[in-house]
Amino acid sequence: MDIARTPSTPDGNPEMADAAVEPKAPPEIRREDYTPYPWLVAETHLDFDLGIESTTVRATLTLSRNPEADASPTLRLNGDGLVASDVSVDGQPAQGWVMDGDDLVLTLPGEAHEVTIVTEIDPSANSQLMGLYASSGMLCTQCEAEGFRRITFFPDRPDVLSVYTVRMRGPKAQFPILLCNGNKTAEGEEGDTHWAEWHDPWPKPSYLFALVAGDLVARTDTFTTMNGRKVELNVWVREGDLERTEHAMESLKRSMKWDEEVFGREYDLDLFNIVAVSDFNMGAMENKGLNVFNTKYVLADPETATDGDYDGVEGVIGHEYFHNWSGNRITCRDWFQLSLKEGFTVLRDQLFSADMGSEPVKRIEDVRILRGVQFPEDSGPLAHPIRPDSYREISNFYTATVYNKGAEVIRMMRTMAGEEAFRKGTDTYFDRHDGEAATCEDFVKSIEDGTGLDLTQFRRWYSQAGTPKVEVALAHEGESAVLSLKQTVPATPGQPDKQPMPIPLKLALFDRKSGRHSGEELVVLDKESAEFRFDGFAKKPVLSINRTFSAPVSIERDVAREDLVFLAAKDDDPFARYEAMQELMTGHLVAAVSGDLASAEREAARSDIAQAMQAIIEDEALDDLMRGELLLMPSQTYVAEQMLVADPGRIHEEREALKAELGTRLAESFHALYDRAETIPFSLDAEAKGARKVKTLVLSYAAASDPAKAAELAKHQYDRADNMTDRQGALMVLAGLEGAERTGALLDFYNRYQGNALVIDKWFALQASSLHPKAIEHVKALREHPDFTLKNPNRVRSLYMAFAANPAAFHAASGEGYAMIADLILELDPINAQTAARFVSPLGRWRRIEEGRATLMREALERIAATKSLSRDTYEQVSRSLG
Repeated sequence: MDIARTPSTPDGNPEMADAAVEPKAPPEIRREDYTPYPWLVAETHLDFDLGIESTTVRATLTLSRNPEADASPTLRLNGDGLVASDVSVDGQPAQGWVMDGDDLVLTLPGEAHEVTIVTEIDPSANSQLMGLYASSGMLCTQCEAEGFRRITFFPDRPDVLSVYTVRMRGPKAQFPILLCNGNKTAEGEEGDTHWAEWHDPWPKPSYLFALVAGDLVARTDTFTTMNGRKVELNVWVREGDLERTEHAMESLKRSMKWDEEVFGREYDLDLFNIVAVSDFNMGAMENKGLNVFNTKYVLADPETATDGDYDGVEGVIGHEYFHNWSGNRITCRDWFQLSLKEGFTVLRDQLFSADMGSEPVKRIEDVRILRGVQFPEDSGPLAHPIRPDSYREISNFYTATVYNKGAEVIRMMRTMAGEEAFRKGTDTYFDRHDGEAATCEDFVKSIEDGTGLDLTQFRRWYSQAGTPKVEVALAHEGESAVLSLKQTVPATPGQPDKQPMPIPLKLALFDRKSGRHSGEELVVLDKESAEFRFDGFAKKPVLSINRTFSAPVSIERDVAREDLVFLAAKDDDPFARYEAMQELMTGHLVAAVSGDLASAEREAARSDIAQAMQAIIEDEALDDLMRGELLLMPSQTYVAEQMLVADPGRIHEEREALKAELGTRLAESFHALYDRAETIPFSLDAEAKGARKVKTLVLSYAAASDPAKAAELAKHQYDRADNMTDRQGALMVLAGLEGAERTGALLDFYNRYQGNALVIDKWFALQASSLHPKAIEHVKALREHPDFTLKNPNRVRSLYMAFAANPAAFHAASGEGYAMIADLILELDPINAQTAARFVSPLGRWRRIEEGRATLMREALERIAATKSLSRDTYEQVSRSLG
């Protein structure tokens, strides 16, 4: 499952009313308490009589005792708000069954039974979008993590694997298309209704069940697997959206081919369906053979989708397809093992996207997301290991730590083993655990056995939270360079003391005169501290470390600014070059915000940054995609992470001042770069994408240094745009400026795309994330706009998540931004608790913010916590944030 992605900031960086009951802490679920389920469910037969307001579900479970579990006559079937209208055992009415809370409990003394349960549900009333729900006249499902229990009573846990056979029937006019997991085995008509039967031969947990019924059309294609299986491929959408599905289909075919070539994984059904749904809490879901997607990650054409949207579609389609093996054929034993499937699959989709596009740019984008979202998570009250020890609400653990850090941990194994040996390890994992519900330990053991690595100490990466800090010092002794490394893992909630972890660091030592190095080295810091000696250096070299971001750590070093300028100009590792530029700017901003910068030093630092940027602009060996990354300023969030206590107001002021200064100093070069890029016609190749990237980047610098010129250029770009990337980039800049150009462009954009929900989402987000001084007032007005609704997660995120990711507005000194998010959480929680809970974390950073704002953030959290009848999702996030 792909988690919804974070909206960009203006610079392009990823960055129930009260009831009569008091909030009550949900029970804690602990990993150490795991026991196998006492019953096996060999087969599950489901019969659906479909209706928007009333759907009847008849579930028949074929049960036998689990020899791996302690014998128990008790059968506990999970439910959530369900009422059973009929319960039978072996064809006879069940005796003595009871309800224990939401669960249905039966006593079954025998060794094997067939249990049938009938329930009736109302999909139209399901605003939580979990289980079976209605979306614009269509029925669809979302069952991960615990949505299946909202459909029928079932052992809703990932280690209960069953073979599913499903019969669906409904009004043909209303639901002309009936889809489910697996292969379609039969279909027919009965008057005004029709039916279809589906069978999935591969045992799966209930969270992978999916059903879709609606009025849909499909783009259809085929793919022939490496062993000759011909697979029918369909991308199902609503009428009118079909033309925007070509990129999705091509991304699917590329994913299937890549997984065969790189991981040796072949698709295993005769049919693969993707369905686009407009109401969806997440990005997409990997249900076996029937992937359900947020429309955002399916629909794309140049007029309505940016280059980033195209990349997102390709990456998410790859992610969900790759889950067919890393998640479906091998699933999780319990939800504590979530990173088993998600961390591994994120790595797989990252490698896929890198191979499909620019490898260095993709790596930088991945690291920026990690630092912008996961690093703050690791240093805050919600920190947890990638394999948590406990939880109260599993939906809250679909986090950047489980996904993105989980991917980085597996990437480190790949780095230490090498690509060829790592492939042997993954082959061992797939062969050994196919058809099982496995654990993170099973994965690590497979990599260990396949590669020959000893990963005993490495397992600490799975159990310890926090981002390791590595202190780096380079000394020169005679003809040798001596590298001193020291690691610390900060204390996190529930984990005050940490043990050293193996940290693989790629490095190179550059000769300052020639600008070259003798080769890249890999060192592994597996102790608290260590020294590494490198001979053959008459003079002290320049150190390039953590190249390709070989370890998800924070590097702390006292490095001369001239060395950073050198690396920014000459490092042959694209990520390390980017890192030098980020370090150069971040160091200056931290010093400026801290008040430790004399005017002469400020001038010298700005001059060095401008010099390094000038070299990047003039470097003809660079393509514009990479140039755009190197010229990008560090986000305000990232700068704040480098400080023990951050003042968001001061950071914003200093960051904008530096941007303005660079825009002024480099105005001539920036505009020459813009003029060159403007001559490149639209296409989806790397050159044209790079040109569009640097054009918008130049506009953002101009907006800070010369707003009038920026407004003129941006209006020109907006009016001439023949694609969404250029049009959105220009509107992003205009949205942050005063003047008639802003008003006119925003009105034109809305009128041009009115009725296209995904593009109107952009219109909301651009205003909520803008640098305009009245952004808070704009968000308030947009909240009252007739196109805004709390019932669609995309629309809520487009306005409020974009606002929460806008440091200047969210952190307004008055605290008005914090109050707005708190109000949203309270209003949204009874409608869609899962979405509401995701808005808590921005407020949870209060301990790292200066005292005045911290007090206001804490008060907002306390107001939420004091509200009666909070959902489990929100209660857990707020209580943990308050500590």
